[in-house]
Amino acid sequence: MPRSSNASLAVIGAGPVGLALALRAAQALPHATVALFDARSIDKDTSTDPRVLALSIGSVQLLRRLGSWPSQAAEPILEVRVSQQQAAAPWSYGARREPELRILASEEGVPLLGAVLGYGTLVATLQSRWREVVGAEPKRLQARFGQPVTGLKQVPDGVVVEAGTVERFDLAIVAEGGVFGEQSRKGITHDYRQAAWVGTVDWSTPAGKGVAIERFSRHGPLALLPLPERRSALVWCVDGADDPIPGLADDQRLALLRHLLPAGLDGLVGISPLKRFGLGLNAERTLTHGRMVRIGNAAQTLHPVAGQGLNLGLRDAWALVRALRSEGEVAAALQQLEWQRAPDRWSMIAATDFLARSFTWDWPGLDTARGLGLAALQAFPPARSALARQMMFGWR
Repeated sequence: MPRSSNASLAVIGAGPVGLALALRAAQALPHATVALFDARSIDKDTSTDPRVLALSIGSVQLLRRLGSWPSQAAEPILEVRVSQQQAAAPWSYGARREPELRILASEEGVPLLGAVLGYGTLVATLQSRWREVVGAEPKRLQARFGQPVTGLKQVPDGVVVEAGTVERFDLAIVAEGGVFGEQSRKGITHDYRQAAWVGTVDWSTPAGKGVAIERFSRHGPLALLPLPERRSALVWCVDGADDPIPGLADDQRLALLRHLLPAGLDGLVGISPLKRFGLGLNAERTLTHGRMVRIGNAAQTLHPVAGQGLNLGLRDAWALVRALRSEGEVAAALQQLEWQRAPDRWSMIAATDFLARSFTWDWPGLDTARGLGLAALQAFPPARSALARQMMFGWR
């Protein structure tokens, strides 16, 4: 029986999490063999993918250790502002002073809270790095692009992978997640009946260098993430059954956004075409099943309210390689992974699920209660820093 540190690994899915896992395994497990499978051609240009990612500083640090952080293409997040839209705050005696939570990198002692980066840019960078390491060790590492995996079968102490050929591996890691609307349902699932509209907006004046905005309204959350050249990435969540956005022209969408944004955030002048995604929770009860592991969106697809899905997936990948490196047998490594990842994974699933469901509750005073919570965090620096640390590095 091979030791976990020199096992044969099949990584299925060459998105950010799968590529990062393959690179980390190649780096930290020098005696393991790694084959990375994906249906797309290795020559396909991914750099034009328009999706935008928000990565925590913890994820940035992990990608830097892989030699795969495109710093010139990333926009740093130096400050996060979270606010709750409401008519009047009872503690302000009728004044329109809305509660706001502000988290600053300078106050947390870090150079940045995170960064914003194009999905295609990150995948292209990771894929280029993977091609380099495969070229240096072609007998140990394989890039199996253009080979979709059509079947996985558990066998004693391994997994048989069907991808044009039939091969046995000691461990198969599924990192091919997709979006909620296209997934088969897992052990824990809930359709929030909400939709996220994703695109970019333009400003006549800078909206604030490195400032990310999270805005809660009774219709759902919206986020603005900093981009270069007076632009912001937009994630706009609405009620899926009462969605006003499809019927609005661009000037009407801009007018509605201006109404939803905090006072003083002026200069919104343009909006790109928007793409709609259905939102839901879809999570496996366990990361492991026999000799198969699911990580990233393949393990848990979350609501984007906290922007933590990719960050959680990267921590899954890192922890898996650490367990394989430290444990003698694959079975023991998988048991360690399940135990170690549970607090971080379930706390994030519970937090995002609670926030997502709360926008569907029609309870009197709920907006006020959320605002009071933001005000309390702002007034109590230790609690604010604890929240910031969890968003930056996960549960430790």
